Amino acid sequence: MATPLPRRPEADGASPRVVPAASGTADYAVPASLRGIGAQAAGVLGLLTGVWVALSPWFITLQYQGGNATAVDLICGLAAAAAGAFALASPRGFSGLQLGSLLLGIWLIISPPILDHKHPIAHAMYWSNSFSGGALIALAAAGLGFAALRRTAR
Repeated sequence: MATPLPRRPEADGASPRVVPAASGTADYAVPASLRGIGAQAAGVLGLLTGVWVALSPWFITLQYQGGNATAVDLICGLAAAAAGAFALASPRGFSGLQLGSLLLGIWLIISPPILDHKHPIAHAMYWSNSFSGGALIALAAAGLGFAALRRTAR
């Protein structure tokens, strides 16, 4: 039976000891608790929602004239994706970034009626931004909840 760990022979003729194949330590450990996994899942889904919002102007018609809706979705989507990525980068999570995602979700919901005053907004933007904003709000609330649970568990 082959083993994936390399063996290093001892100098004194003793039996060889097993040495792990990767000698470096990982900077980031996989979360072991359900709270940690939930926070990671909220971060991943927030990142994916942000990517959708940033890319949605190239898949759906947002506005019949003008480009302010495209700029709003691109900026909000990139900011939400960055918040999700930074939340994934830390094993503790960033409560401030989750709060930022919550505010971005609220802005995504209220931005189409505000932008509609200057140039007509397509119905697809209303639905896409409302759904994405609601998802960001729910994920940010879940991320804040998991961060609060982690703080109380210590």
